[in-house]
Amino acid sequence: MTTSTKTNTTRLRIGILLARDIFYYAYSHELPRYGVKAGLTNYPAAYCTGLLLARRVLAQLKLDSLYEGQKEVTGEEYHVESPNGQRAAFKCYLDIGLRRTSTGANIFGALKGAVDGGLNIPHSASRFPGNDPESGECNAEVHRARILGHHVAEYMKALKEESEDTYKRQFSAYLKEGITEDMIEGMYLSAHEAIRKDPSPSKTEKKEVKKQRFNRKRMNQKERRERVRQKKAHYLSQLQKELAVVGE
Repeated sequence: MTTSTKTNTTRLRIGILLARDIFYYAYSHELPRYGVKAGLTNYPAAYCTGLLLARRVLAQLKLDSLYEGQKEVTGEEYHVESPNGQRAAFKCYLDIGLRRTSTGANIFGALKGAVDGGLNIPHSASRFPGNDPESGECNAEVHRARILGHHVAEYMKALKEESEDTYKRQFSAYLKEGITEDMIEGMYLSAHEAIRKDPSPSKTEKKEVKKQRFNRKRMNQKERRERVRQKKAHYLSQLQKELAVVGE
């Protein structure tokens, strides 16, 4: 998973010998298509992106009906199990890269979304929000609240009471789309349902690219000779002017 200031990206790489090719991918900038029109870099958006990737992969492998994953968002630890006599669940591994494995990081939201979506990814709940490092237990309610954006709604409400101007500036993207703190959870639940209904990538229109030439077009023999003639004529005219000035 990679992140930027505007979007989250989840990719599934399949290694074949020494090659590593991206076969499946999902971007959080696809989420407005599913109703999430603001906040594309937070934990709930990372969960949605992971869920989108999982459902997209399984649909293309024709495993989506066999492995539906965890439909209800509970925040509890979930692992995909392969039924006897059926095709095994699609197994893959989380490549953390150089990212920090901080508890509650967005990358674990993408992991949870992918697992709930039906992918078999070996993991533990130790880095999910709500995990108690002393007892080793994970509070599923805390994790569920983070997946559904309760922390965003609470901050919106608190900031609105504290400073109206700061609230409008901080959440301008939400307000532009008419999203209030009371609509956050419903927005994400609707997005989860819409993703499961149609995870296929949207078709993009190919833009016509106008070819531009930045170097001089190659001249043929006739054009080269004409250019030489012009240079000679220009040189002789300049020489005559200089001689005329000297003669005066």
